[in-house]
Amino acid sequence: MKAINFLAVFCFVLASGLSVIGQTTETPKQVEKISTEAHKTEIAETMDNQTPAKNPTSEKYRIGFQDTLEVQVFRHPELSLVVNVSPDGTILMPKINQPIIAVCKTERELGAFVGALYKSYLRNPFVSVRAIEQRSQPFAVIGAVEKPGSFYLNRKIRLLELLAFAGGPKTEKSGSKIQVARVGNPAGCTDNSESDNDKVVFLGYKINDVMNGKENPWMEPGDIVSVLEAEEAYVVGDVKEPARISLKETVTLTQAIAAAGGIKSEAKTSRVRIQRQEANSPLRTEMVFDLKDISAKKIPDPVLQANDIVEVPKDGLKAVRNGIIKALSGGVGGIFTRF
Repeated sequence: MKAINFLAVFCFVLASGLSVIGQTTETPKQVEKISTEAHKTEIAETMDNQTPAKNPTSEKYRIGFQDTLEVQVFRHPELSLVVNVSPDGTILMPKINQPIIAVCKTERELGAFVGALYKSYLRNPFVSVRAIEQRSQPFAVIGAVEKPGSFYLNRKIRLLELLAFAGGPKTEKSGSKIQVARVGNPAGCTDNSESDNDKVVFLGYKINDVMNGKENPWMEPGDIVSVLEAEEAYVVGDVKEPARISLKETVTLTQAIAAAGGIKSEAKTSRVRIQRQEANSPLRTEMVFDLKDISAKKIPDPVLQANDIVEVPKDGLKAVRNGIIKALSGGVGGIFTRF
């Protein structure tokens, strides 16, 4: 009876041991591998939480001269610091006995490069870099504005806000157009992924559309904003007050003549000429209009362009007739004065 009980206990213990063995499938090496992978995952998640969110264009941002960088070495606060990029484009890091070229690298590229340098005495170093002040990224505003100059910003900005920094357009001088010259990276960095990187792109906007918020594009570092002065046309000849006409708004031929005080009595209204300079050429073309046809709406009232010269000629027959009438009027007046 005792032998039977002993055999039952032995079988129970053996079955329990086999159950425990069946549940433990990982070998010591496998357990170590799983622990290492979990540790890496933990580090990666922590780094993701510490890295600030980036906008879509920040991946293309390249560090420039005199930028201020925040360099963080994960789990090594004694190596982390805020550093300025020197005028020669380098930074100095603790325990690295050589200047590190930072200029023209992206934040991620510089972080990977510094991490590689720390591998000689740190195990699996993780380095993050963030440009907290982008001092090398200027924006310039020139032309007909109150305060032309260069502005250094460390954030994205739209055209309207940049104009506000420059005091806004000069109302008495500014025309109707804004031109943006996009010169590319001002630090001189090249990006092989972009074609025609060395070319300047010109973009045009209307001042009224920008001021009213209809067009308000994002600016890029290095952009040069030019508020163009108002273009002008000229009215000469047989008008009461020859004048320079501002073309801030659309101005037609008859409007320009009216702004010059109107025509004189001897003007030849059937042969009013507009001399217009051809684009990229010193040559001028001449167009002739009859003011009576414009008044009768037989032909459209032509719109003047920059540097147009409107010439109202004198009618010779009218001049002779008016001269005779004037002479006769003067003669009669002289006769009456003698009596």
